[in-house]
Amino acid sequence: MSIFIMILLLGLLIFVHEAGHFFAARAFGIKVERFGFGLPFGPTIFKKQCGDIEVVVHAFLLGGYVSFPDDDKDCDLPADSEDRFANKPVWQRAIVVSAGVIANVVCAFMLVLFVAAYSKHLPSGNYEIYAGEISAPKGASIWDSGIKTGDRILKANGTDVNNAYSFVTIVKNSAKNNGIATQKTIDKNYELLKGLNPGLERDEIIPAELSIRLPEKTETDIITMDKYAAKGAKYFKKDGIKFDNNIKTLAKELNNKTVYTSDGKYTLYDVAKAISDGVHPVNMIVLREGKEIKLNPVFPDYKGLIGLGLASKQTLVSTKTPVAMVKESNKYLWDNTATMMYSLGQLFTGNIPMKDLHGVVAITKIGGDMIDKAGKSSGFLLAALISMNLAILNILPIPALDGGHLMFLLFEKITGKPLNEKVIETISSVFFSLLILLMVFVIFNDIILLISK
Repeated sequence: MSIFIMILLLGLLIFVHEAGHFFAARAFGIKVERFGFGLPFGPTIFKKQCGDIEVVVHAFLLGGYVSFPDDDKDCDLPADSEDRFANKPVWQRAIVVSAGVIANVVCAFMLVLFVAAYSKHLPSGNYEIYAGEISAPKGASIWDSGIKTGDRILKANGTDVNNAYSFVTIVKNSAKNNGIATQKTIDKNYELLKGLNPGLERDEIIPAELSIRLPEKTETDIITMDKYAAKGAKYFKKDGIKFDNNIKTLAKELNNKTVYTSDGKYTLYDVAKAISDGVHPVNMIVLREGKEIKLNPVFPDYKGLIGLGLASKQTLVSTKTPVAMVKESNKYLWDNTATMMYSLGQLFTGNIPMKDLHGVVAITKIGGDMIDKAGKSSGFLLAALISMNLAILNILPIPALDGGHLMFLLFEKITGKPLNEKVIETISSVFFSLLILLMVFVIFNDIILLISK
């Protein structure tokens, strides 16, 4: 049932988008010949004439369209007919083309507003993370940190902790001897080493059996995350130089030592790298009885564990008054759309790989799971974000999408004449084919995701 509800919601978004085009066209006196659900190829599963409009449902349901007389070369309407889309002013055609996107934005807002009115609250997108029981062995640094069960973790290494993912990611990437360090840290540790061992050159192999002094206190990298990585809007990438297995082995050998006796394999700079790959502190600030408390540093083990249980509680925003409903619905949509656009930018720049691009199959499954676990409101909110996503993607200046049509209309407005119809048709056909290939690729990603769970 939850998956069925999600399918209905996705169908609603397609209907709303095409209805936007339809009603805008009719408002300007443009004849609409066909209202189609699905993409116009393959078998047709439903067809009915409703007045002067043919309603069609295609088997490939991933989309929809509104067809004008201009789309049919065999149309009986005169070429100069006022009913034709092409014979309307550019500004009217631009409104018709944009109406689907506008309808999706309005639909998104109305879905969020409905949840705000029905539930009397909206999710803030943030979670309060609390310290649970300590399960680390005695002697682990967590015991000396000063943390207590029930403390709310506010910050970790300066990063606001608004969800469990951000905290766990910082801790795991702060693992002891994690095999990576920044150039700045390596250079600082080299200067410390050089000061203690002035007779050795940077890239000179340290003679076997020669003992060198190691700094008592070395520089270490502190792992942080920016707000987008903390939200999961982009991949978290640890900055630094990755070490080979030899340096990793040397790093473990040098742990807690102040003197190193050379085996004739490494240079002073290699040793600088090794001592840079040591312990990485996690500095926490917690809220306890209304006061912010800075704890002693915690040092994760080789697996990136600190031995602390976590509990989370989603923070909700009250929407009990009409003003609060409108204000918070707008803020919810604005904040999530900004994050969505940032993620889209990450996809175009290659920071998010194509293998993580998913579509309607995965959305239906995930949306159904959300409805099962968190209720129908979560499905409506997800549908609102998908509606905004459809609006954003459709307005991109890509031929075969609404943004591409607007681009052609802008060309017509600037030059005073439309682009050649055959050129437009050829360009649109090429990009439409590419979009179909992208859809197939996305569905393949979705199927792999479902199989691999």
